[in-house]
Amino acid sequence: MKYLILMIVVTLLINTKLAQVGASPKSEYRQVFMFLQKLTPAGDPGVQYIIVDKEKAIFEHCTGFADLKNGIPLTPNHTMAAFSMTKTITAIAILQMVEKDLIGLDDIVASYFRHPYGQGITVRQLINHTSGAPNPVPLKWVHLPKDHQEFSEGRELDSVLKNNLKADHRPGKKYKYSNIGYWLLGKIVEKVTQQPFATYIVKNVFEPLSLKPDKISFEIIAPKDHAKGYLAKYSFMNLLKGLLTDEEIWGGYEGRWLHIKDVYINGPSFGGAIGSARAFARIVQDLLSDNSTLLGENGKQLLFTQQKNSAGKAIEMSVGWHIGKLEGIKYFYKEGGGAGFHCEMRIYPSEGLGSVIMTNRTSLNTKKILGRIDNSFL
Repeated sequence: MKYLILMIVVTLLINTKLAQVGASPKSEYRQVFMFLQKLTPAGDPGVQYIIVDKEKAIFEHCTGFADLKNGIPLTPNHTMAAFSMTKTITAIAILQMVEKDLIGLDDIVASYFRHPYGQGITVRQLINHTSGAPNPVPLKWVHLPKDHQEFSEGRELDSVLKNNLKADHRPGKKYKYSNIGYWLLGKIVEKVTQQPFATYIVKNVFEPLSLKPDKISFEIIAPKDHAKGYLAKYSFMNLLKGLLTDEEIWGGYEGRWLHIKDVYINGPSFGGAIGSARAFARIVQDLLSDNSTLLGENGKQLLFTQQKNSAGKAIEMSVGWHIGKLEGIKYFYKEGGGAGFHCEMRIYPSEGLGSVIMTNRTSLNTKKILGRIDNSFL
């Protein structure tokens, strides 16, 4: 009871000093501000939200806590695990190499290395999830930061491939999401560039945008500015955690929430990026720009071109994004989620806007929430 009272008091104090945790709520954004506040009742993990155009942040707000036990509010500078939002960054890396004529989207993956799936699989099919590569639950494909120095990504990937030898369908037949597919894309980046995937991304995506390692990286560079991840105590996921995750990542309960220890993803190219909503928004801004730093016109066009299966039927994927509509407005998005965190980023090309939402709790209906919030700015 004392713990709950403390959380309520701290929350009330925070909400009286709005500028400390987010943008001051201008009158036209008041409804958005209040909606975000309601996502984090007293004592809950936090939410970062930002919406941008190609030049500036239009609205940004943080609410809730980065650390429940110690009552630390979430700020725009806190980093979180982005999980599958990383896949769009991986797609950007592949397109950078396409623009440099280092690889082709229709190259056969087997020409770069051996894999157990259809020998006709192409780079494009890995990117748009039509390769047929299987997608077992990846929640155990993680390791603790203390084990990172001794970790062997190659050994872990070999183990995953050996345990998942059968393709789900023939290459190109249909869309079916695959983390393994994007793990293989990371191996192509390494094969072609002769450097670790994370090193390539830092040098060719983060640094060109002046994004420092403590803002976005593949490791936790500044632990004091990294939010703790949580899982609701009274949730279906908590009941199943023993089947889906390893016990070594479970922390202790902090009120109504189970702390999930920090982890690194075994395959950085399918989900390893760690950053803030503000950092990911910088990538979104560059892609909205008339003169992108990351991609030329050809690369940008490919990134936003709707893809087709082998029968010529359109799928709801571009080269690196899923495709959706909000009130008739087409948008491109990538969601990410795993133990302790959930997030989503979007781009609305016709409106010149992009948004990012990140939370340090396992479950949040980001599609529904962004649909409601972003609509206020469209």
